[in-house]
Amino acid sequence: MRPLPAVSSLLAFALIGCSGSSTSQPDNSPEPAEAIVGAAATVTEVVDGDTVVVEVAGRTESVRLIGIDTPEATGGLLPVECYGDEATAFTTALLPVGTEVRLTRDTEARDRYDRLLAYVHRSGDGLFVNLEIAAQGYAEALIIEPNTTHAGTFYAAAADARDQGLGLWRHCGSADKALK
Repeated sequence: MRPLPAVSSLLAFALIGCSGSSTSQPDNSPEPAEAIVGAAATVTEVVDGDTVVVEVAGRTESVRLIGIDTPEATGGLLPVECYGDEATAFTTALLPVGTEVRLTRDTEARDRYDRLLAYVHRSGDGLFVNLEIAAQGYAEALIIEPNTTHAGTFYAAAADARDQGLGLWRHCGSADKALK
């Protein structure tokens, strides 16, 4: 007697589900982010104010800085926004090519563009780069759940920069105007 197609499919699904390992992979990561994050990394390019490229664990990774959003810069896929080029220049000054960094992740490992999502600290002095960009007025806080570990810190830094009229807050009027 031949099994029914639905029963065969269900049996195959059950066997495949049982054969996998018990450790879960990041949502859309081709390799476990645990093998990358925490390892020594070197900046190879600054794409824009909130995205860098690093060499880490023998591979090149595009890294989206968690918790901040800088205006779009010249040369990107989206239209240029007020203070976008300045934000990119600031990130480049913080992370010149060759800078050693430490990447730490939050809950979600990658975004929909397959960029590694990370908090970036300079290895030499421990500077929390994501926070410094917001604190100096080059970004607004952008918190996307479930990556909320430093949400309050980013919101406070961006609010202080706005209150002091730093960066985009002085030159663009408001983040709503700058980031639209």
